[in-house]
Amino acid sequence: MMWRLLALIVLWPIPAQADPACGRVEFDGTPFTTCRITLADDPLRLWLRDETGAPYGSFRQINRALADQGLTLGVAMNGGMYHADRAPVGLYIENGKEEMRVITSEGPGNFGLLPNGVFCAMGNRAAVVESRSFAEKPEPCEFATQSGPMLVIDGELHPRFLEDGTSKYIRNGVGVSENGHEVVFAISDRPVNFHQFGRLFRDELQTPNALFLDGNISRLHAPSLNRSDGGFPMGPILGTVRPLD
Repeated sequence: MMWRLLALIVLWPIPAQADPACGRVEFDGTPFTTCRITLADDPLRLWLRDETGAPYGSFRQINRALADQGLTLGVAMNGGMYHADRAPVGLYIENGKEEMRVITSEGPGNFGLLPNGVFCAMGNRAAVVESRSFAEKPEPCEFATQSGPMLVIDGELHPRFLEDGTSKYIRNGVGVSENGHEVVFAISDRPVNFHQFGRLFRDELQTPNALFLDGNISRLHAPSLNRSDGGFPMGPILGTVRPLD
């Protein structure tokens, strides 16, 4: 069973620094926080376990590890669904090493609401690819995480989304520009359904492909907004790295 815990959001002071362009937008009467990342300037990576094999679980723990290298997190968010032991549910690649294979079968919960997808980071380029297409023709991912459902698929909303859907949560996701050189993180600041969240990526953020990362446990780390959400431990974490001031 997937780990589905309601996030307790806690903020702690963090020094402001230059970030990818993060800010708040209102879409259909709902506030969202977004961060637009230019990969040539800020390549994305994933974290799951520390050098002992224990899951990091939080932005704070990753920052502690990065500080020893003279680095700090730029922007980051939880990076996909995970089991109770925080192992990834689907495909997970870190530094070119695959820990978990891609899952293509339909199943329970949001992850199994096909089509789901893979977020793949390849240096200065990224892609969101439908999982079965990825399984047939894998991308050369340096970092990858699988989640679901897809929010936007080649400019179209997921076919199962209902405009009047009653399932509403704080949700977070990731979209990729048409040329693959920009990535957009988004998190809702109030509960939303999938239809509205998908339209945010398609209509407001102009990303032709976008992937839902999670709900309930959605978190964002954005130092320029003095924001770093805490709560129950996370699984995979997706983000950028900056030199430590």
